[in-house]
Amino acid sequence: MSEDHILIVEDDEAFARVITRALNHRNYAVTHAANNQQAVAVLANTDFNYAILDLNLGGQTSLPLIPLIKQKDAAIRILILTGYASITTAVEAIKMGADNYLAKPADADEILAALLTDDPTKSSSTEPAIMEPMSVRRLEWEYIQRALNENGGNISATARQLKMHRRTLQRKLQKRPVAK
Repeated sequence: MSEDHILIVEDDEAFARVITRALNHRNYAVTHAANNQQAVAVLANTDFNYAILDLNLGGQTSLPLIPLIKQKDAAIRILILTGYASITTAVEAIKMGADNYLAKPADADEILAALLTDDPTKSSSTEPAIMEPMSVRRLEWEYIQRALNENGGNISATARQLKMHRRTLQRKLQKRPVAK
């Protein structure tokens, strides 16, 4: 294989097209799959060096793809890319075998830096990262995500655990998480 080959699993066609074009300009071959089923089919017939997985694929999660990719070739580096970043899902993805985790929006340079680095704690910036405390809204989002994960994604059980009305929890989950 003369050039590195990247599998992108992304349901947002416009974003996938932009990232594919940017990666092609950086001499990467790119194959796009819009969902888990397409990704499994592509994995069966093509060898990859890297995989970029959107965490949320139209109501599905791409996490089940991680063990399938690693089973095919343990050396494939996997980046989870998501607009709904949380510590809980990041930890789960890394435990399953993902090499790094990046929150959207991200450009091609940020994606490549996260995909290619061996140390997920390194920042692509030259300035040292300054840890700022999370806002109360972000802490609430993280706590809800952890409870949801503990309850296997069951909204009713999570609402009971959090002593919150189920509809209130659903409204909170529909909102995009705050950055900090």
